[in-house]
Amino acid sequence: MPQDMPPTGGYDPVQYKRNLPARGFRPSVYLLGVGIVMTYGFWKIGKGIREHNELAREKMWSRIHLIPVLQAEEDRDLVRRYLADRAREKTLLGSETSAYHSDRFVRPTFAVTPANVTK
Repeated sequence: MPQDMPPTGGYDPVQYKRNLPARGFRPSVYLLGVGIVMTYGFWKIGKGIREHNELAREKMWSRIHLIPVLQAEEDRDLVRRYLADRAREKTLLGSETSAYHSDRFVRPTFAVTPANVTK
């Protein structure tokens, strides 16, 4: 029986590599896309920080401009409390007394305490 021999010109080369098509874009396209998205994000963050700083500055200046009004309200409340305290003292003691040895006005301090304390 004759021996089988390779065909003339030899066998076709053995395909040992996988011939898969490349999926997706090139890495440089992904890198460019990520860079664009990050640049946009940082730009928006910068705008947000600037707007936040501007709002904080506006809030601070509005509070600064409200200080005289708030101080006047506090002074009116203090005078009302002071006169009420003096009147109450006069009705209880029958005369006006002073805890100080001078006629110099000392700003009284009032502590607001709640009517009923719960723990």
